[in-house]
Amino acid sequence: MSNSLKAGVVTGKDYETLVAACKDGGYALPAVNVVSTSSINAVMEAAAKNKSDVIIQLSGGGAEFYAGKGIEDGAKRKLLGAISAARHVHLLAEAYGICAVLHTDHANRKLLPWIDALISAGEEEFKQTGRPLYSSHMLDLSEEPLEDNLAECATFLKRMAAIDMSLEIELGITGGEEDGVGHDVDEFDNARLYTQPSEVLQAYELLSPLGHFTIAAAFGNVHGVYKPGNVKLRPEILKLSQDAVAAAGATGDKPLDFVFHGGSGSDPAKIKEALGYGVFKMNIDTDTQFAFATGVGAFVADNPEAFKYQLHPETGAPMKKLYDPRAWLRKGEESMVARLNEAFDVLGAKGKSLAS
Repeated sequence: MSNSLKAGVVTGKDYETLVAACKDGGYALPAVNVVSTSSINAVMEAAAKNKSDVIIQLSGGGAEFYAGKGIEDGAKRKLLGAISAARHVHLLAEAYGICAVLHTDHANRKLLPWIDALISAGEEEFKQTGRPLYSSHMLDLSEEPLEDNLAECATFLKRMAAIDMSLEIELGITGGEEDGVGHDVDEFDNARLYTQPSEVLQAYELLSPLGHFTIAAAFGNVHGVYKPGNVKLRPEILKLSQDAVAAAGATGDKPLDFVFHGGSGSDPAKIKEALGYGVFKMNIDTDTQFAFATGVGAFVADNPEAFKYQLHPETGAPMKKLYDPRAWLRKGEESMVARLNEAFDVLGAKGKSLAS
């Protein structure tokens, strides 16, 4: 294909090519939160099986867990975990034959030092290899005044653009919680749950001259799984924002690159509608966590003795093959892959990898 890319982690113009292909093709990539080698490997396996590209992302808490709770310094855990996870993906993504986007998720004000340190690591990586460590980082300053949010984003984007990185920003409030960062929807005026096109235009005018950025715009999204009727998604807000920017800047059709947060449990019809308005990425975490857990849980339920005794209490047979972590962790991976098969299908991404 004319816009094929080398398999592996994509950054800079290659990342922008991948985003454009998603929008032009009317599909989106799952952006999956990971916490371990097992979850990262499951994401890459699912992408390879579906002949799709994928976005692998870590929250601050996920990065800490990846490094290990035995490191007492929490800031060091976040930084080293994020660096270690990135190196894992850089090493293996090409072998899986996929294009992988590396991303960090939901950094609010208190997590800005973490992002600052990761950019420093990316700058050092860029000096040595000509590419950054991550494809993009997200700043979630949506609970702050719009001017403050955008000013901080502009400061970070200038530095990130210099090393071929993209920035994801959040406008409006995404309800629920994502690993300690989030908002109780009852605390905010309902209008905050729906980003205004004028806010999107303001962001575009400030940030587009500085570098590539993507927008997590709120259109009623809530993190986690919720009861039917509790969330009223309005994807048409994305279309109105696209139209506002296109009209003001004469930029052509769908100039904005949108991100769909709160993808777990969402109505497939609303997902499809959002894809038509320039969404190239949909976050999924709650559903894949649950899938991994159910895979492990079913294996434990089927082999309860193996998780209490080394030898079967009645037959005396060794049960090492059952309590070996490789046995039950693999069941979690397989269940996670199965759930991601559904995500690639719903998002229309199957068979559309750009990896050469």
